[in-house]
Amino acid sequence: MLTVLIGLTAALVYGSADFIGGIASKRISPIRVTAIGAASGLVILFVAQAIVGGRWSWEAMLYGGISGITGAIAITLLYACLAIGPMSILSPLTALVSAFVPLMAGVIRGERLPVFGYVAIGIALVAVVLVGFVKEEGAVRPSLRALLMAIGSGAMIGAFLILIDLTPDDAGVVPLIANRAVNGVVMFAVIGVLALALRRRDRSPASSPSGTVGMLSRGWKAGFWLAVVGGMIDATANALLLVGLRLGNLSVISVLTALYPAGTIILAAVVLRERIAPVQVVGLVLALIAAAMLALA
Repeated sequence: MLTVLIGLTAALVYGSADFIGGIASKRISPIRVTAIGAASGLVILFVAQAIVGGRWSWEAMLYGGISGITGAIAITLLYACLAIGPMSILSPLTALVSAFVPLMAGVIRGERLPVFGYVAIGIALVAVVLVGFVKEEGAVRPSLRALLMAIGSGAMIGAFLILIDLTPDDAGVVPLIANRAVNGVVMFAVIGVLALALRRRDRSPASSPSGTVGMLSRGWKAGFWLAVVGGMIDATANALLLVGLRLGNLSVISVLTALYPAGTIILAAVVLRERIAPVQVVGLVLALIAAAMLALA
């Protein structure tokens, strides 16, 4: 029961971080938000490390560091595919793959549940798709490129979950510290490369910045503090995820955390007054049913 509660809480916290990060991304670019979030989240994790402790080891640092690379790739692919659209298909597809990859890894490693536990996981996967569904007027079919990027992003998120699960039980938040450090280095390096590209374009009067490079010309101030808060919340979600993995099965936690769009949808409804579609309500109800079944399992 505790594992299920932690998994659902982590999903809601992840969704909250995505909501804040999404708003910040519109102001200063997704890449900057990710980089700032990595740095601010690192501060929270160091504080947590000082409080709860944890053994520093090469194994914890290695798996955590590699997960930072997979996380950076996942975020880059996610924002790229969502920019192409349609989000109504690509977002739930990413969440579904992010749940399926570690679910299969858990089964291969010998994790077993009662029969109705697997039924619950199936219901939860359906809930992931329904919760992530947002009807768009005139939505078009996704291109093969967008579909492949969404699948790739989900696979990299799933790889992150697997790698964190492989870290030593006595490591505390050390793997997450390594994750954030590597993620931050990668993202700030990308910003540096794009800044050089922007400078070169500025020297050419015939060209004007566009796309991701153009967004970097906006500066950092407009969404800086939102990105800081979002990074701290995301780090908190990572810590909850780690606790859930230590207490329960990778297969269960991966499916529950894949319900993260629910947190974003709820906040959007409360803060931005966005309407929750009936199909999303069905998805939320199914998620609660699946969670109850998993608790009994």
